[in-house]
Amino acid sequence: MNIPANLKYSKTDEWFDPTTGAMGLTDYAQEQLSDIVFVEILLSVGETVKDGQPAASVESVKAAAETYTAVSGKVSEINEALADSPEILNSDPFGAGWMVKIEGGDASGLMDADKYEKYCAERSH
Repeated sequence: MNIPANLKYSKTDEWFDPTTGAMGLTDYAQEQLSDIVFVEILLSVGETVKDGQPAASVESVKAAAETYTAVSGKVSEINEALADSPEILNSDPFGAGWMVKIEGGDASGLMDADKYEKYCAERSH
């Protein structure tokens, strides 16, 4: 499982990059969902969001799931490419698979990579 050290993580399996404001679905989450076939971003550019707010609806061959905002702030960008190529969430969840960018997000309430790895391990047993 890939857990980049420069990112922060939520208990609902979203990652947040404090440097760029990008947010997306973790490697753990995409592995649990399997092959992702549909993504709908529920936010719009300019919208002010609170952490824990629904951000996207994701469907896979196994299940449907919602993702949530990892931080509060203002949506500055949406990854429009996911609508046509949802499989990017499986192939590149931390790169081209980002979902939204949020300005002003405070990552202090999120887990670092080590804590998130332990959290995932606890859930696997």
